[in-house]
Amino acid sequence: MRVIEVAAGIIHRQGRYLIARRKPGVHLAGFWEFPGGKREAGESLAECLQRELFEELSISIDLPIPYQIVRHDYPDKIVELHFFRCTIEQGEPIPIGCEEIRWVPPEELARFRFPPADQAIIQALQRDALGASR
Repeated sequence: MRVIEVAAGIIHRQGRYLIARRKPGVHLAGFWEFPGGKREAGESLAECLQRELFEELSISIDLPIPYQIVRHDYPDKIVELHFFRCTIEQGEPIPIGCEEIRWVPPEELARFRFPPADQAIIQALQRDALGASR
């Protein structure tokens, strides 16, 4: 089965995370996700994330810091998601490659419909937020 490598950005600002809603007509349409995309041949995962965030949201980010890797089996493929923490260096996000975007506090992430592969990251971010508040 083919493995698809994806880089996703965990972009944090003022206690909230940036999430994006997938456009109609694509795999997992209507689901929310941490923005990013598939790695192209010859690029690093960090380069992939920088390119995808510029293409989809018109933002430039600082150097992404690896956070977690999640592997998820779908019926027709395996997706390996590489999550990176990053901050916006330039620009204000606009939904070019997605239906809409929102800034959401960690305790509200579970209210949104995310793909199964993102559930572990949502739980980790909520644990991190709980630890930081103690």
